[in-house]
Amino acid sequence: MDALNDYLAGFGEDPGYLDFAAFGPLSAAVVAESAAQEDLVRRARHGARERLERNAGRLQDAAAVLTGFRSDQIVFQPSTAQGITQAVYGLAGGLLVSPADYPALPIAAARAAEAMQVVTPVWLEADGGRVTPSGVRDALTSTTMAVLVSAVDGRTGAVVDLDGIRQVIGDRLLIVDAVQALGAVDLPWGAADVIACGGQKWLRAGWGAAFLAVSDRAANRLTPVLSGHAGIGDDDGWDHVPPPVDGAPGMQISQPDQVAAARLAAGLEELAHAGPAAVAARIADRVARVIALADEFGLPVTSPRAEAERAGVVVVEPLPDRLTALTAALFNHGVSVTIRDGRVRLSPHAGTTEETIAMLRSALSAYATAVRPVR
Repeated sequence: MDALNDYLAGFGEDPGYLDFAAFGPLSAAVVAESAAQEDLVRRARHGARERLERNAGRLQDAAAVLTGFRSDQIVFQPSTAQGITQAVYGLAGGLLVSPADYPALPIAAARAAEAMQVVTPVWLEADGGRVTPSGVRDALTSTTMAVLVSAVDGRTGAVVDLDGIRQVIGDRLLIVDAVQALGAVDLPWGAADVIACGGQKWLRAGWGAAFLAVSDRAANRLTPVLSGHAGIGDDDGWDHVPPPVDGAPGMQISQPDQVAAARLAAGLEELAHAGPAAVAARIADRVARVIALADEFGLPVTSPRAEAERAGVVVVEPLPDRLTALTAALFNHGVSVTIRDGRVRLSPHAGTTEETIAMLRSALSAYATAVRPVR
């Protein structure tokens, strides 16, 4: 409990913030880490370069603890999308992906097909927007080499059954976007062959820092197409052009941003210290509180209700003629959410306070009063 309390003490966002699925305000540990690293760069004291260059390895170690991959199977990436793109461009054959998934995934598949002409997108018709093992099984073909999916759907908060997909796809690769999941829900990451995850959401580590994890099995099947001088290993690359190294280390274009790597390492380390399961349980409690408030004030909840099927997201969908009233009530009461396509997405974190819950209650009460029929 002390470890979880230490983790909760690092939340410093203003009351009313319920938008962690969009971005997570930086944690106290990350802010302190960033300041220390930037000071190191600013002063450039003797040995500063050597100290800075340890940060990428620190990130690899921290990501390994949480994913179960080895440190040498993990590399820094500037974003989740770039990590996904690295994996997709390295693939040959059919790639099963839902066009309803987060746009970075189907766009990467389409761009790789256009540019490389060795990747063939196989478009999966998701079940109500959700990728399920049965849907994946029915869409598989003899040429399908990999499945690409978000571990948590960004629009609905639905958790994908990674183990179930692993069972139905057999020896094919499973490539996973984990940015809406890692830090929000405890999942069996060992089911994946490739994981890409950035720090700007549930890890509260900011933009510009992500990691890519590639299993040995995936390394044998993925070609490091988008590989630059950072992907040549120990070879210095002067006066000749060496080939990329195998696996994740070869899927780098330039040297990592060491300050960004330290930020993400700090975010991963504090999650590991608190315990992913403990943090996920706390988020599940906060999500249940939000669902209860939506029910109390008559807002239809369209995201999953069962705890095993949801992560940190609650989606409500008011009647079209009531959306403006709900938007105004939330804004007037200082509640930050994402509103898109007629739906309101609320995403609390483990550190969401009672004050924030009370602000949401006040906003929903005002909304209910505004739309109450006149007698």
